[in-house]
Amino acid sequence: MRAERAQAGSASPDAAEGRIFHTSFPARPQAVREALRAAVARFARLMSADEAGTFELILAEILNNVVEHSYQDADEGTVTLSIVQDRRGLSCSISDDGVPLPEDCLRRVLPDDPGRPQPGNLPEGGFGWFLIHDLAEELGYQRDANRNLLAFRLPLCPQKENA
Repeated sequence: MRAERAQAGSASPDAAEGRIFHTSFPARPQAVREALRAAVARFARLMSADEAGTFELILAEILNNVVEHSYQDADEGTVTLSIVQDRRGLSCSISDDGVPLPEDCLRRVLPDDPGRPQPGNLPEGGFGWFLIHDLAEELGYQRDANRNLLAFRLPLCPQKENA
């Protein structure tokens, strides 16, 4: 797994290092676990335990879905994860060169919709997307040049400076 550090605008390199996370890794379960562990560790001090759990859950659901479904029978594939922390929270993007994401995954049913499915009645794989839609904000997907790009935001409560 290769992790890269980037600098943001006029911020000092030390400040940028803590705010930006970028890595590319092979589409394999062990590589997902390593990337997930590194991403959560990078931002854990910026969030509450509940927020860290939500962040880990969303990323795990998305990354594991990519590995399990996007590459199907392919022997190789690369997943790229980028995360930027700003005053509104964490902006995350995941890209891969696997098969397109099925449209059903992107359909959101609002909490007050009488047709909203019960989590226990969802098909295999449907519960993960159900959670992602409920926990993430600004979820978006685009297929471009044979690559999938999925992005979302996780809002974070402001942390005290000396906490």
